[in-house]
Amino acid sequence: MCAVQLTGRNFLVKINANIGNSAVSSSVEEEVEKLQWSTMWGADTMMDLSTGADIHETREWIMRNCPVPVGTVPIYQALEKADGIAENITWELFRETLIEQAEQGVDYWTIHAGVLLRFIPYTAERLTGIVSRGGSIHAKLCLLDHEENFAYRMWDDILDICAEYDISLSIGDGLRPGSIADANDYAQFSELAVQGELTARAWERGVQVMNEGPGHVPLHKIQTNMDKQLDWCHEAPFYTLGPLVTDIAPGYDHITSAIGAATIGAAGTALLCYVTPKEHLGLPNRDDVKTGVISYKIAAHAADLAKGHPFAQKWDDALSKARFEFRWNDQFNLALDPVTARSFHDATLPHESSKAAHFCSMCGPKFCSMAITQEVREYAAANPMPELTPEDAEKGMKEMSQKFKEAGKEVYSEDYNKEA
Repeated sequence: MCAVQLTGRNFLVKINANIGNSAVSSSVEEEVEKLQWSTMWGADTMMDLSTGADIHETREWIMRNCPVPVGTVPIYQALEKADGIAENITWELFRETLIEQAEQGVDYWTIHAGVLLRFIPYTAERLTGIVSRGGSIHAKLCLLDHEENFAYRMWDDILDICAEYDISLSIGDGLRPGSIADANDYAQFSELAVQGELTARAWERGVQVMNEGPGHVPLHKIQTNMDKQLDWCHEAPFYTLGPLVTDIAPGYDHITSAIGAATIGAAGTALLCYVTPKEHLGLPNRDDVKTGVISYKIAAHAADLAKGHPFAQKWDDALSKARFEFRWNDQFNLALDPVTARSFHDATLPHESSKAAHFCSMCGPKFCSMAITQEVREYAAANPMPELTPEDAEKGMKEMSQKFKEAGKEVYSEDYNKEA
């Protein structure tokens, strides 16, 4: 039984971690280890995005070991069942896959039902085309038979399955922008409008819904995404991949995306899908997963601070107080990543006695601003200045005014400045 996660813009911002094998890398053991690593460092939900062999078995082991809600993209397993040939995927095969996963205990699905036939031509002039794997599969199926996306046509049937098995939906953004150049284009927002329609229909059937969002979006275009989603999708929870705010940093996209994630989280996004340093480069390993989770816990917490969540501020205040009072162990324990904080400190001051020191190796014992501030406060407490009354202040102002007049009333008078 997994923990229930309250997801919505009025709650703490949550984060999702993606794991899953590929056709060229990873094993069940590695994916379970990544799952354990992700949840240990704070992932609120998981998605198994396996696209390699043994998808069912991999998911089974993930489900058995996962303490948080697990989501999937069912079209991936449908493609595996079709031997990797998209044109062999039928509604019947897809429905069979949904029921198989539902009976296995999957908590939510990403289904790209908003990728409509009429929107696909608008991606032709994009710099990076369709970058969603699920979106590209549905687009290919639409074009092969020149008929509407079966996920859209059979939406009511999908809702029946969700209602029967109590599965939530994450309506996929199959036409999300995969580059800054393509952000906020017609194809992206057309799909978002359809997501709003599908959301309303799901709610009528008692099915819980999130809307997925981009993607690659420069900072000045992020707020528009949030505004349109709230308006068109009836304030359903928004679930975004970043967004990445620039395309130029392969190997550091956990940073480029965390910037966008904090921004859109502060604006109202409910769930942030992490990005690891391996994004666009390869399948992440355990350490990449940790880096992605920590980056997104920072982004989510920054968003909570911006939204004025009281717990967020109390956490910061507690750590800052421990820092100012040189309570090193408390500072480590309050940190988002206590292991890294402690190891960085101990790399240069490893002795246990250093945990009582009023300095670190950055400033040393003579230049620590916080230690100096404490000394100033102690001196002021021991040598209090006499209380200054309004009359005393008025008298002092008159004395200085008289000195100014006697010095010739010149601002830059050498005699006056020397006395002052």
